[in-house]
Amino acid sequence: MESFLQQLIAGLATGGIYASVALALVMIYQTTHHVSFAQGEIAMFSTYLAWAMLQAGLPYWVAFFLTVVLSFTLGVLIERVIVRPVENAPVLSVVVVFIGLLVIFNSLAGWIFTYTIKTFPSPFPKQSGFAGNLISAHDLGAIGVTLTVVTLLWAFIRFTSLGLALRAVAQNPASSKLVGIRVGWILALGWGLASAIGAIAGMLAAPVVYLDPGMMSGILIYAFAAALIGGIDSPGGAVFGGFLVGVLENLLGTYVIGNELKLSVALVLIVGVLLVRPSGLFGRVQVKRV
Repeated sequence: MESFLQQLIAGLATGGIYASVALALVMIYQTTHHVSFAQGEIAMFSTYLAWAMLQAGLPYWVAFFLTVVLSFTLGVLIERVIVRPVENAPVLSVVVVFIGLLVIFNSLAGWIFTYTIKTFPSPFPKQSGFAGNLISAHDLGAIGVTLTVVTLLWAFIRFTSLGLALRAVAQNPASSKLVGIRVGWILALGWGLASAIGAIAGMLAAPVVYLDPGMMSGILIYAFAAALIGGIDSPGGAVFGGFLVGVLENLLGTYVIGNELKLSVALVLIVGVLLVRPSGLFGRVQVKRV
């Protein structure tokens, strides 16, 4: 029973990371109606920036918040310089741009920081002092950071004028423009927030999976599954889906299929959701009159 509880709690901690990346995917999808395949690589590159700051001698939390700010700025620049010129292009062109971004950031990370696997420190102590041996301090901290980020984002979207504008643009960009909302900059804000959230997920994942240019590839697949389960247009659903995927991956990988086939859990979930309920558990069903 204790082993089961350990795997369950570890799954929740991993699910928090998936939830963060899924939330970033949903935020970009809400504003652009495209899935950013480069989101994992942007998070990975941001984590390398944090690692470089730590190597330069900055305290962990200073490097953490500086990385979040830099990642937000990077997301805004990507939307302004790269994504905006192709916003009205065919879907295939946008997909090619996102794949190009994935390759560019992966190659840049390898060129600048090399492909050698690096360790990344955890800001949390080795012992949690909570619930005995059931949960590590890093797992507990990852869950806490994820819930804090989700709560702050919910408060921002729900209670601020910028959050209201973000919701309006996600619902109807044309009408938002008519009432004076600067849709272009709101889209850039969405990209910035998504990049910042992805950076947080990368810094939480790096102490566990280690730091290398391919560290986020598997996490992105799990996050995509989480976003589909919760609803690709539902931020709350993405968070729920992230925790659910984390728990399922950990329990099935430990007790049913083994660690070697854990990634197949995400692939089965993706195919199953697309076949049974494409809108996800909390997503809106799109009905178009023809």
